[in-house]
Amino acid sequence: MNHISAGVRDLGTGFTSIVRSPRMLLLGGVPALLSSLLLLAGIVVLAFFSGDLAGWLTPFADGWSEWWRRSFRGLLALALIAGAVLLGSVSFIALTLLIGGPFYDHIAERTERERGLDGDEGVGWLRLLSRGLADASRLLLIGVIGTLVLFPLGFVPVLGQTVVPVVGVLFGGWLVALELTGPVFQRLGMTVGTRHRILWRHRRTVLGFAVPAYLLCLVPVAQLVVIPAAVVGGTLLAHRVLGTRWPDESTADGNRTNGAGTV
Repeated sequence: MNHISAGVRDLGTGFTSIVRSPRMLLLGGVPALLSSLLLLAGIVVLAFFSGDLAGWLTPFADGWSEWWRRSFRGLLALALIAGAVLLGSVSFIALTLLIGGPFYDHIAERTERERGLDGDEGVGWLRLLSRGLADASRLLLIGVIGTLVLFPLGFVPVLGQTVVPVVGVLFGGWLVALELTGPVFQRLGMTVGTRHRILWRHRRTVLGFAVPAYLLCLVPVAQLVVIPAAVVGGTLLAHRVLGTRWPDESTADGNRTNGAGTV
């Protein structure tokens, strides 16, 4: 439980920091608002054309009786909309970070400065931006693949109403952790694969942070506060799993390390 509560505390610290800084809240909320509007617009457009799309996907049903044809295509249209909503939920943060990368890098760097943590390793901003775009693209792809696997399983009786929702939350939460710890790992030149391996060694702490963050991101409007707060929390979490010692931590030698040590 101590490991889980450490992750929860990092998220709570993020909320405290953001609430105390309206400028950071505004800076982090704008990209979240833009990505929310983009996803909402996409879902609305899909819903409007879902009937036509369902008909285009099922030419084999043209010869069915009208009741069966309409029922089948209606269910398919609903499934397409539900799949789009699920995809939007797991890709929301990746899209937000893709849109507002420089803003969130600034929030992460400020978080490090305020706490005296090791931050910028001298990486050029252009190189850091390219790393961020590459990582966000990979995580978006992972989110799409995960959705394509989980969505059809949701229609399996019993399994789809019990195991699949839990796996979906854990999967979405893990993506959140990979995404929000990105700025720190990217400055150290670490790939998504390396990030995943380090986070996995501290998975209880990571999930203690990531699962609440993911669930809160599903709440409309709350996302505008949750995302910037989670960026702060993700920065603290990244340093925690990397073994960084807090400057106010009582140690014999007073030194800080950046190795992948044990928390």
